[in-house]
Amino acid sequence: MNVFETLESEVRSYCRGWPTVFTKAVGSHLHDENGRDYLDFFAGAGTLNYGHNHPVLKRALIDYLESDGVTHALDMHTAAKRTLLETLHRVVLRPRGLEYKVQFPGPTGANAVESALKLARKVTGRETILSFTNAFHGMTLGALAVTGNSMKRRSAGVPLQHSMPMPYDDYLDGQTPDFLWLNAILEDSGSGLDAPAAIIVETVQGEGGVNVARAEWLRELAEVCKRHEILLIVDDVQMGCGRTGPFFSFETAGITPDIVVLSKSLSGYGLPFALTLFRPELDVWEPGEHNGTFRGHNPAFVTATKALEHFWSDDAFSEQTVAKGERLGAALDKLVADNADIGAYRRGRGMVWGFGADDPGLAGKVCAAAFDRGLLLETSGPLSEVAKVLPPLTATDDELDAGMEIMADSLRAARSA
Repeated sequence: MNVFETLESEVRSYCRGWPTVFTKAVGSHLHDENGRDYLDFFAGAGTLNYGHNHPVLKRALIDYLESDGVTHALDMHTAAKRTLLETLHRVVLRPRGLEYKVQFPGPTGANAVESALKLARKVTGRETILSFTNAFHGMTLGALAVTGNSMKRRSAGVPLQHSMPMPYDDYLDGQTPDFLWLNAILEDSGSGLDAPAAIIVETVQGEGGVNVARAEWLRELAEVCKRHEILLIVDDVQMGCGRTGPFFSFETAGITPDIVVLSKSLSGYGLPFALTLFRPELDVWEPGEHNGTFRGHNPAFVTATKALEHFWSDDAFSEQTVAKGERLGAALDKLVADNADIGAYRRGRGMVWGFGADDPGLAGKVCAAAFDRGLLLETSGPLSEVAKVLPPLTATDDELDAGMEIMADSLRAARSA
């Protein structure tokens, strides 16, 4: 028995589907201790939008560490934080007309979600948060309360309160007009629903099965929030930083959320880092009212700054991502057409795609076969029924084509098993 099985908790997960020991990672590839190469179509669950060990980001990090730059600083002022804030404003916020204040809530997406929920309640004086079916927002108690997955919710061990789920876009297969029920209960004083503080939404539900919200649905959601004075929170932890094309996933819908949460690819290098962005008039925090020991992780500030400068100073990277996404979509269209007899389907946007079929167990078999063939894929959805395609945004066309060829071969193998 190896040390992982002897000492590591049974809670370990990804390593069960990929039973090898990785030692090196470059670009879109991981290598194990046996010298085998794996093409990475997982990208750290969306944390590695720019691939593994991007040389420009790595150089900036090494130079900062070799200069004895500050590593840990709580929320003290540092030169690295100042440069990050200036760059974020210049490269991302100002060009988009966004006047958000910036909060450093802690190192993870869950930290950002928790701060967003707390802030919404503090601003409005209300308790209830509305969320959506199949949502995923994190594993801490507040984030779990607005998460849909029953297995993850059960792990809380206590009641998850002060939240209520609503049907996500197309959850009811178009049988009910969008927001008919929500508008009705918000406008009916006898509905039993306390006025909500906020609605939290993912524009694409990555962990929920790659469910994509239409732009018009998001616009109507924003209008409902405005009409009823409810704060709109967009969770862009996995879909932000360019995963769907633009820097923020909500840009194509033409909406401006009251609060936005970012993490995962924000550092650009896989270093823990999260931000909560919100309209200036919502900044009602008392000093230290929401804090965390590792909210000032300066090495992440350095790589994040370099990523913003290198990838987001113009529209070229976003346009490349959209084009690559169309390439993936076309390959999946062929896969669906070739497997119409099993009810194959695909859904996605930008560089996040999902593939599934009538048999919910097929996706897991495809991912297992893909690992055997040197491709890292994972499942998503409440039944793990979707094989999620999530490569680095920097993957080349040749790498994307190679990965889709392996996926097609893995599907054939899974079907014949």
